[in-house]
This record gives sequence, structure tokens and C-alpha cells, in this order.
Amino acid sequence: MASFLNITSPPFFSSRTSLSPSPPPTLTAQLTQFKKGWCWKLKCMPSSGPSQETDSEPPETAPSPSNSASLLSSSSVSTYNWCAGLGGVGFLETAYLTFLKLTNSDAFCPIGGGNCGDVLSSDYAVVFGVPLPLIGMISYGLVAALGLQWSGKKFPFGIEESNGRLLLLGCTTSMAVASGYFLYILSTKFSGTSCTYCLLSAFLSFSLFFITLKDFGLEEIQKFLGLQLCIASVVIFSLNTSYATLQRASSSVADINLEYFTTEITTPSSPFAISLARHLQSTGAKMYGAFWCSHCQEQKQMFGKEAAELLNYVECFPNGFRKGTKMIKACADAKLEGFPTWVINGQVLSGDQELSELAKVSGFKIEESNQPS
Repeated sequence: MASFLNITSPPFFSSRTSLSPSPPPTLTAQLTQFKKGWCWKLKCMPSSGPSQETDSEPPETAPSPSNSASLLSSSSVSTYNWCAGLGGVGFLETAYLTFLKLTNSDAFCPIGGGNCGDVLSSDYAVVFGVPLPLIGMISYGLVAALGLQWSGKKFPFGIEESNGRLLLLGCTTSMAVASGYFLYILSTKFSGTSCTYCLLSAFLSFSLFFITLKDFGLEEIQKFLGLQLCIASVVIFSLNTSYATLQRASSSVADINLEYFTTEITTPSSPFAISLARHLQSTGAKMYGAFWCSHCQEQKQMFGKEAAELLNYVECFPNGFRKGTKMIKACADAKLEGFPTWVINGQVLSGDQELSELAKVSGFKIEESNQPS
């Protein structure tokens, strides 16, 4: 029995102590053993619970300055693309209007009929002697060029991106203020007039201004508010000065508003005048004149009532005349310098002409019986 106990007992039981009880451990020994056991558990047991979930998540890091710069850069690229696109549309529009202004041609108005031409030919279409469409073409071209250049992150002359954004803001601010001023002129000086090109230009200017402004935070806007106000003041002061100069120059000339009227021809026509009028009509000769022109009436009186009705007469102001009114297209194409003007076989004769001179130029053979008196 003793040997059986020795074989099956654990190693820490000896043959001398297996049958006799050991003294109980002291309190200090128990605490020491407890600490050793818990220390072993803390070192060897894997973490569980919320601490394990925390370890599995990647640590959160604050956004670096480079990330913030990339976000700003992507936003700026979008703004530059918008500026390039809208500026290009404005450049094409103002280039077309500049061509019309310099060549004194009529503008095609999809809405409003001939009102666009009236605005383009008025005194308000010139600023300090420079055609207003030309100024707009330069402004839109500058914005489009800057947007196209900077959309590819190319900043010439060592310009930093922050300065480039500030330059665009200054340009678009001046354009928006000028457009607002011209809308005021359009509504007060051209009441009832619809100008499609004016409204399109104003829409483009305001769009460019707000697109550029959205890249600036509230603190930056407050910082540059004084600069924007200075730009707006300069633009308004310049336009007021230019138009005040024009008004002083034309103050001595009263505004003319003539309704169209006709003057009766009272003299009778001679056989020679009737024959000459028929000949001029057959050759396509034209007489250009204006209803208010006294020399034109004298020329008709030379022909007489019957013959004057046979002439190819072109009235250049069939809808009346007032300041800023343009001639009809047929008269503008003829490039007239005064009234009346004859165009006979490609030859231009200015002023009222004697019947014999008209016969000579047109190749009319004067018969003995039809000699002019």
C-alpha cells in the first residue's frame, strides 16, 4: 500500500510527507503566491474585449499640411477651368461686337430686333474714346488666358498660387462692377430696349466673380474687402468721368427727335426730265437721301413731280431720326458721306446735280427736242 502510494502520488509528495499533513501556509506566503499567479496570467493571457477592438483599429492621424494643400489645389484647378471656359465665351462675344463697332456694321439681335445696334452705336458704347467692346474683349481674354495657364499649374513670372487667385479676384471684381453699372445705364437711358449681348456679358461677368470668390474663406474675404471696394470705386469713378465728358461735349446740341414726313413736289416735269428719269431708272441709278435733307428736296424739285416719282430713290431714315439712329443697311453699305448721293454705273456723285450732268454721267443722249431748259 505504501509502495502504491509512492508510485501514484505527484512528484512533490515524498515518501516521508505523504502520510503526514503539512503545516498550513502563512498569510504572507499565500499573498506572494497570489501575486505570482496573477502576474503570470497578465503576462501570458491574450487581450480580449474592448481593448482588442481598439488595437485592431488603425490609429487616427491629423491631416497633414500636404493633404490640405492638395484639397485647395484641386478646388483651384476647378476654378481655373471655369474661368478659362467662361472667359473664352466672353472673349468671342466681345470680339464680334468689336468688329461690328469698328466696321460700323449692324448687330444681329436674336431678341429685340434692332435694339442691339442702337445701344452699340450710342455714346455709352465708348469709354475715353475706346470702344467698350474692345475693353471687354481685353478683360475676358485676360481672365481666359490666366485660367487656361493656371489650370495646368503653370505660374509664370514666379507668381505664387495665392497671388494668382488674388489677381483673378481683382479682375472679376472690376468686370462685375462695370456690368452692374451698364445694366443701370441700360434700364435708365434705354428704357424698353432689349440688348441680348449686354445681358449675356453681365451674366458672364457675375458668374466669373462668384466662381472666383468661392475659393476664398470668410476670413480672407474680410481681409480683401477693402481692396475690392477700392477697385469698385475706381471703376465707377472712371465711367462717370468718361460719360460726364461726353455729356459736356454734346450739351450744346439739343436732342433731335424727328418723325418721318414727306414733302410734296410742286414743280411740273419737263419732257426732258421725264425721259432722263426713265433712263436713270433703266440703268439702275440710285439717289440716296434723307427726308429732312433740304438739298434732297431741291433735287426732286429739279425733276418735277412726275419725273421724281420715276427715280430709284432710297430713304436712309424711313423710321424717323433721333440722336444715335443709324441709317438702313442699304445706305450704310453705300458708305455715304452726305445727302443727296447719286450712284450711277458705279460712279458716286455727292450733292445735288444738274440734270445735264446726270445725263452725261449716265450716258443719256440729249435730243434736240429734249434740251434741258
